Amino acid sequence: MSNSYDLLLIDDDPELRSMIKQYLEKHGHTVTVMADASQLERRINRQRPHLLILDLMLPGESGLTVCQRLRGQGEDLPILMLTARGDEIDRIIGLEMGADDYLGKPFNPRELLARIEAILRRHSQRAPAGAPDPEGGVVAFGDCELDLSTRRLTRAGAPVPLTSGEFSLLAVLVRHPHRPLSRERLVELARGREAEAFERSMDVQVSRLRKLIEPDPATPRLIQTVWGFGYVFVPDGEAR
Repeated sequence: MSNSYDLLLIDDDPELRSMIKQYLEKHGHTVTVMADASQLERRINRQRPHLLILDLMLPGESGLTVCQRLRGQGEDLPILMLTARGDEIDRIIGLEMGADDYLGKPFNPRELLARIEAILRRHSQRAPAGAPDPEGGVVAFGDCELDLSTRRLTRAGAPVPLTSGEFSLLAVLVRHPHRPLSRERLVELARGREAEAFERSMDVQVSRLRKLIEPDPATPRLIQTVWGFGYVFVPDGEAR
């Protein structure tokens, strides 16, 4: 595979972490390792990896719980789950919790690399988060409604024209309510991983959206600023 990816490995076995890191870096990837998931969300928010390699059995929060929590938050980060267990039920539960694939220990590093490549290949073929969603339904907030399947925004029943960029950003925000997102992460979700994260352009786009949906754009309640970081969408308009 010609692309180089940023991979995050969480496993409490130091020898296995070292072996995986060396092998994957030998094949051109960047690998960050952690012994537990205590700093996972901070890492994702600050520097989001392309894929998470997650051990099922971890000290503290288990891999299954981590996977379930991330998916419950609307996080679509690709996840490859590892486990020392051979029980079929563990594989099924892991996939039901939202893992993209499953690999039992011990494993050949070549198979791990092949699984990673396959997951990332499938993930790259998905529609971007800001694309129309035929099954997305209608999201209501304030006096507005956004139809994710038709890209149609209404306010107090009247249609509000949206550019493609405005729809993409608004769709990302409504799909991640109450979750602070950095400017870089918003750019990535709305425009794709390869987009340039110009913070000023994101601020301008947010300002335009506020004029379209906020009761008072000067004191925004729906799209609130997280100072020094980015923005958070609060559909009920409560202060955070």
